[in-house]
Amino acid sequence: MQKFTNKIVEMMKSENLFESQGGPIILSQIENEYQPEREALGAAGEAYVQWAAQMAVGLNTGVPWVMCKEDDAPDPIINTCNGFYCDEFSPNKPYKPTMWTEAWTGWFTEFGGTIPMRPVQDLAFAVARFIQKGGSFVNYYMFHGGTNFGRTAGGPFITTSYDYDAPIDEYGLIREPKYSHLKEFHRVIKLCESALLSSDPTVVSLGNYQQAHVFSSGKGNCAAFLSNYDSNSAATVVFNNKHFNLPPWSISILPDCSHVAFNTAKVGARTSQVRMTPTVSQLHSWGAYSEDVFSLEDSSTFEAVGLLEQINITRDNSDYLWYITSVDISPSESFLRGGQKPTLNVYSSGHAVHVFVNGKLSGSSYGTRKDTKFTFTGPVDLQAGTNRIELLSIAVGLPVGLKGETMNLISQHGASSIEWIGGAVATQGQQPLKWYKAYFDAPEGNDPVALDMRSMGKGQVWINGQSIGRYWTASANGKCDDFHYAGTYRQTKCQLGCGQPTQKWYHVPRSWLKPTQNLLILFEEIGGDVSRILLVKRTTS
Repeated sequence: MQKFTNKIVEMMKSENLFESQGGPIILSQIENEYQPEREALGAAGEAYVQWAAQMAVGLNTGVPWVMCKEDDAPDPIINTCNGFYCDEFSPNKPYKPTMWTEAWTGWFTEFGGTIPMRPVQDLAFAVARFIQKGGSFVNYYMFHGGTNFGRTAGGPFITTSYDYDAPIDEYGLIREPKYSHLKEFHRVIKLCESALLSSDPTVVSLGNYQQAHVFSSGKGNCAAFLSNYDSNSAATVVFNNKHFNLPPWSISILPDCSHVAFNTAKVGARTSQVRMTPTVSQLHSWGAYSEDVFSLEDSSTFEAVGLLEQINITRDNSDYLWYITSVDISPSESFLRGGQKPTLNVYSSGHAVHVFVNGKLSGSSYGTRKDTKFTFTGPVDLQAGTNRIELLSIAVGLPVGLKGETMNLISQHGASSIEWIGGAVATQGQQPLKWYKAYFDAPEGNDPVALDMRSMGKGQVWINGQSIGRYWTASANGKCDDFHYAGTYRQTKCQLGCGQPTQKWYHVPRSWLKPTQNLLILFEEIGGDVSRILLVKRTTS
């Protein structure tokens, strides 16, 4: 870790990027939310925190170092807050500034889950609460949504999209009203600058759930934050001999202690409407190649007693690992003469498994992000003699497991090295473990583009050798009936997409595209209809 951190710091220094060199970097961070690990490890965890802090400070960046969510950050490291709300947070020393390094604008999405949305009224209210209590630094996480290309998702079952309901979405488009409401909020905070920097707030009670936080300087500058913590009712308060109406769960900001310039619950910006429109670019020249279960290369297999840990075998180079065994069935078994089929039970710690018996798919099972462990239970067709059972174990967030990976089919050279099944046959049927290829021309214009994968099952997709990421049309389960902004926000509140595929569209960066003959390769695990895959463009209005 020291070698890596030193390398990054030296790269920044070589470009004069730290504020101490005249650059834009004003803070450095070492570690991230390490406190749970420190507490679990005891003395060893505490020793690591001390070592990491000393190591970081010794790199002499000339700017402060912070540790996020680490209450025991040693001086001069500043401990900071991450969360939906941080107005109750205080650093571990009174001489350290109060900093909010991750103000969560939304939440990540998991396959099989709904899409969390955070109302901007609540987000602005949370940040105003932090500032009115003397908070000095706020960083939005995420301000610009992103994409977990390839196999870079930060945890099991996290979707390829990391849009996060951010003010700027995954595709680089402005999300309204979140963007403009926050922009106006910070414009008004800037008007309060002189007063905010001159004093600590004076707190005045205005009612059971209402307060005024007043900042004033000796030069006559005054700013006030009038808050209403009641999530159900508006309130009329008296401040400086004036009446002010406060909507539920809101703060009014008075840059001159007299006139309201902004209220967190009153949104003036219009809501943007997102459209995903099919382009005229067609996927053509389809080809198909089957991942033959019977052709697993002997050179890529080895024998072991018991099941080994997947990550230790694949070295994280693949999501896929085959477990292969055989079972001998006596001709005298009663189920061979019309009796009940035998049941196969597979106990797995996650994340997913496809079960093949004698080369045919018998079924699949999946865990969830909250509980990656699961059990596959199902009847299987066994024959007299030796039967082969193959389990394709799949990581959803972690030597090569697939023949197509070994042949590097995702590249133009690899795709040209085999004979693909072409024509209409290539797009027929919904067979498991199948590779597909197609070509397309880049859509005209500059609108962001994506693949509509709703017709597929589960797998991965590449364009011109670049991994778009994992796709999975798992249906979203959740509760999609609570959209009121007021009241404490949690990621289970304000959910969208119940009953629909968790992720439908997969971002394709235009920088990865050529004008013509772009190569699309996908690997489908359980079966889908490739003829219905669409290239769409994303627009807002």
